[in-house]
Amino acid sequence: MISNSYMPGQVPDIKPGQVIRPIFKIIIKHMKTIILILAAAVIFTGCSKKSGQADAFGTFEATEVTVSSETNGRILRFDVTEGSEIEKGTEIALIDTTLFHLQKAEINAGMKSVRARITTINSQNEILCQQIANLQVNIDRIENMLKDDAATRKQLDDLTGQVAVLKKQITANNTQKTSVAAELSVYESKKAVLDEQLKRCGIRSPLKGTVIEKYAEAGEMMTAGRPLVKIADLSLMKLKVYVSGAQLGSIKIGEECTVRIDDGAKGYKSFPGTISYVSGKAEFTPRIIQTKEERVAFVYAVIIDVKNDGTIKSGMPGEAIF
Repeated sequence: MISNSYMPGQVPDIKPGQVIRPIFKIIIKHMKTIILILAAAVIFTGCSKKSGQADAFGTFEATEVTVSSETNGRILRFDVTEGSEIEKGTEIALIDTTLFHLQKAEINAGMKSVRARITTINSQNEILCQQIANLQVNIDRIENMLKDDAATRKQLDDLTGQVAVLKKQITANNTQKTSVAAELSVYESKKAVLDEQLKRCGIRSPLKGTVIEKYAEAGEMMTAGRPLVKIADLSLMKLKVYVSGAQLGSIKIGEECTVRIDDGAKGYKSFPGTISYVSGKAEFTPRIIQTKEERVAFVYAVIIDVKNDGTIKSGMPGEAIF
């Protein structure tokens, strides 16, 4: 027993074993309970640390298309504004078509002249055919007269020769007609080219989206290939993130995941996402999103499609939970 009687200011003389042994007995007696408490604490700490933690980070991208002029000329109409919504096939701008219309009028006049020549040849052939028919009547009459010795063989030969000449003239006309028809085909090809050029003077949107940049105004001169506007499809955003090789095995194209963006100082707004692309080739971690030490690690690019309700903007940071 440890005596509790000592003089004021006097330090009691206690041996170490007298204190440690009772404490050790208590620890042994409740060891199972202590282990369970420690295990629960470890599990709770690990879960609380992992809960809400993202698996990958990246930035959102939109499908962007730069629409350029396909012909030269002055912009007659260009009514779209930045931020406006455009349906697929909507006319964005109209380039001056005066020169093409004048060229088309010239071609139409040439085609009309060629068709007139073909009509003339057809008329000549009809006349020749009628002459052949008239001669054939005389030939039949001479043949009957020859049976009665009322006509000579020379008369028949002369008529037969005239028919042969007329038939050769028809053949020559048809050859000329083929040449004129080929000339008409050339005109038709030129007209088709002009029709296509006129069609391209009306610049149309190749997709449904939002005008995010405008590079020209009505009245400016355009050249083929010069950009007019940039249109982005903001209805479906793409989050490009990078994952490690250890994560790659659990990520497959077509699988669903959760995408988050910042909402306030500490909150998040979540969206459902679908994995649409997984890189088949490793690359270095992008310098812009990792520290210098982590840039030496190999990662794989993953693209996640996210339907946008108007909240997500191009270039906005986001994170993914697989």
